[in-house]
Amino acid sequence: MIIKKRKLVELEIIDLAYGGMGLAKPDGFPVFVDKVFPGDKCVVKITRKKKNYAKGVLVNLIEPSSLRNHSPCKYSNYCGGCKWQSILYKTQLEYKKKHVIECLDHIADLQDIIVKDIIPCENIHGFRNKMEFSCTNRRWLLSEELENSDIKKDFGLGLHVPGAFDKIIDIEKCYIQPELGNKILCDAKEYIKQSGLLAYCFKTHKGFWRFLVLKNSLAFNTWMVNIVTKNENNELLIPMAEMLIKKYKNIISVVNNVSAGKSGVAIGEYEILLSGNSFIKEKLGKYIFEISANSFFQTNTRQAEKLYSLVSHYAALTGIENVIDLYSGTGTISIWLSQKAKKVIGIELIESAVQDAKRNADINNIKNCCFYSGDIKHVLPGLKKKCDVMIIDPPRAGMHKDVLSQIMSFSPQKIVYVSCNPATLARDIKVLKSKYKILEIQPIDMFPHTFHIESVANLEIF
Repeated sequence: MIIKKRKLVELEIIDLAYGGMGLAKPDGFPVFVDKVFPGDKCVVKITRKKKNYAKGVLVNLIEPSSLRNHSPCKYSNYCGGCKWQSILYKTQLEYKKKHVIECLDHIADLQDIIVKDIIPCENIHGFRNKMEFSCTNRRWLLSEELENSDIKKDFGLGLHVPGAFDKIIDIEKCYIQPELGNKILCDAKEYIKQSGLLAYCFKTHKGFWRFLVLKNSLAFNTWMVNIVTKNENNELLIPMAEMLIKKYKNIISVVNNVSAGKSGVAIGEYEILLSGNSFIKEKLGKYIFEISANSFFQTNTRQAEKLYSLVSHYAALTGIENVIDLYSGTGTISIWLSQKAKKVIGIELIESAVQDAKRNADINNIKNCCFYSGDIKHVLPGLKKKCDVMIIDPPRAGMHKDVLSQIMSFSPQKIVYVSCNPATLARDIKVLKSKYKILEIQPIDMFPHTFHIESVANLEIF
């Protein structure tokens, strides 16, 4: 079969590659296609052709795979949030484990590592405690909407089409957030539509409404509404906040983040408290955490408790160990481990996260945690304390090579590596394996219906 750019080809999908794309191999040549699954027979338009692979888009599904499952969400074939919602959850877990094993094999050259079965998510709908919705004045229409001439490309509040920062699907109901969030979303949308002000446009840098961010506490059943706008407008936003708090007793915080810059992130240059508190509280185990509009917190609360319990199990602390927690964020892992450690030192680049961590330690009356702000590769060498156990929880990009070399110099007896990317986990383990034995890796599913998978690696020095 000849694969050429812009040509239509008929393919059978044989696998799911890491990143969530389907894989076909006509005559052994890899072709990656989005929104398809193993067993699908389909017509694909080739959009990119390279020497060693090609990419294509689905044009027509000739014969659906037996793996396909009915999705309750009408946006699942369009939205970038839940690309795998159309396949059975059991199948999702099987492929996620397979991807972890393949990364260790191909990248770290490790074939005999124990990779345990994934700890599943008990609730595969309504599990997210944070949702970020974007505003647009020209919403992206679903295929069935295109056939209806009465539907216009007007205001929308929702989620992105994959790979397109400026294409927003107007969302009425998202199945991965609690149902109350959908009610708040609809009421906020109606208020915005009636306001007379336009949504922000990244191309023209004009417009007022930018994002609506909803956060909720599982333990206390409370909500925060964060309205992100280009400018201040208390005359418009305070009545909106009062309307929401009056209608929903669970909303205890409404804030306005003001962002005049061209960045596409829902974080303001400054924040205005519109009504209620400036934070909500969440509970992990016995610990209480204050969550502000811009502070990071694991988005799946129930799974976060399982994740931290697993980290504690692998750390195997007895009360005499000094622990260093790299990429410590708002201090959740440090605080979780504090009861069983002699001392925990957290290092985090973002100063606001460090301040959150210190405040959370004070709230829980933790005296044996301290937190440093700065780049790890600069802060870590200055620590003279002995390190028995090191916790590593880096971003998706993994660790800088200088940080890896410093860890090797520190030579902690145990390393617990928490990863949200099996490819960078395998890359870093390839370096660490010269000095550390990888006892086992336990994946845990924090993000059902996506290809993303969290893994915890238990390493011990030779």
